[in-house]
Amino acid sequence: MRSVDNEFMVLQRLLMKQALPGFRDLYPNSCAIRNYLFQNFRQATSSFGFEEFDGPLLEPLDLFVEKSGEEIVSQLFSFSDRGGRAVALRPELTPTLARMVAARAATLKRPIRWCNVGEHFRYERPQKGRLRSFWQMNADLLGGSDVASDAEIITLLVSVFRQVGLGADDFVVRISDRQIWMDFFGKFGLPVEQMPAALGIIDKFERDDSQESKKKLEELCPNLATELFAAINDLRQCRTLEDIKNVSGKQNLCRMADWEKFLQLLNDLQVTPFIQIDLSIVRGLAYYTGFVFEAFERSGQSRALAGGGRYDDLLEKLHKVSMPACGFAIGDVTLGLLLQEKQLIPQYNGAPRLFVIFSDETQKVALPLCQNLRNRGISLCYDFDRKLSFSKQLREANRSKAAFALFIGTDEVASGKFTLKDLSSGDAQILADHELFAALS
Repeated sequence: MRSVDNEFMVLQRLLMKQALPGFRDLYPNSCAIRNYLFQNFRQATSSFGFEEFDGPLLEPLDLFVEKSGEEIVSQLFSFSDRGGRAVALRPELTPTLARMVAARAATLKRPIRWCNVGEHFRYERPQKGRLRSFWQMNADLLGGSDVASDAEIITLLVSVFRQVGLGADDFVVRISDRQIWMDFFGKFGLPVEQMPAALGIIDKFERDDSQESKKKLEELCPNLATELFAAINDLRQCRTLEDIKNVSGKQNLCRMADWEKFLQLLNDLQVTPFIQIDLSIVRGLAYYTGFVFEAFERSGQSRALAGGGRYDDLLEKLHKVSMPACGFAIGDVTLGLLLQEKQLIPQYNGAPRLFVIFSDETQKVALPLCQNLRNRGISLCYDFDRKLSFSKQLREANRSKAAFALFIGTDEVASGKFTLKDLSSGDAQILADHELFAALS
């Protein structure tokens, strides 16, 4: 019965001509928005000296399980291929990045600055700003253990947002430190093996009510829960380095020195107006080891726009290659929604630059001229049905939203001069074929 029901649902969807839940049909206007984001992503990363790379959309399932644990499987599009291999569509790029870097670690010049713009897939409930298929920009800096790498990667993140027109009133990068949290738990005597679970509870503090958070802590560490809950709340409220010193204690002077250097670098890189110390940010993924950060919209829905941090142990865990690293990812869905709401995306114009008007009698002159102009980068189109009169073809030109119309009639062919009309002003020029490119550029 289930098979019949499934077949009926597939047939119904085909008849309705709808995309699968969480997937998008990108019509030209939507595709132009996505391409605008990609163009700006690439321009920003290029200005920081990052190189673009890519990997397979389909990877062995074990690559993601090894990094995130068995629970990740329920969030993936995973299946057995025809060779019997367990595979999955990539939900993120970091495992692929780690595999590729580890394979050539001995020959890659460090620091490694790699970036990517690619499609990813997660099998989760679709909602506004979160889909099952999404495009993501990744930027990672590997081989640098100094806090200068963290400052550089956060500055790149800020630069990406500024590149698309967002300012300090539009977004904030909230910065935290997993190392401080680990030291904090150690001071309370929490076993190391319980610390990732404790960080997972803190990661959900803003979404869970206080009673739910307390309950989770009691299940994790019954003897420490009450004291730990109050202390966690204090540390989560820290917004300055002095706050952190007062709450967490000054025993970790080395880490405080790292923070001071880190904040000075961010100030020198002119991104201080865009950042905020906020130890409530811990990031849910277990592999982060140091500074972590998330970018949020400042107003409206306070949506998360990007996230990242330092992951010094991941390559060693996965591939036995010791290499410090930090990076971030930005999704196209939420950022695209924000830019549309703030009217920061240029109006889409898919019109050709030129509409060429000619007849069957002048086709032998017109078509080679069209190709010459196209070969030089001029976008153009023409009506395929030359049964239309020139006046009707001109109406088609106006309907196409082209900037110019070029008339190639028998008189023009005989004289070797063509009429180029500006369709917005109505002005016309008489030009030889070798003058057309300059007039249209």
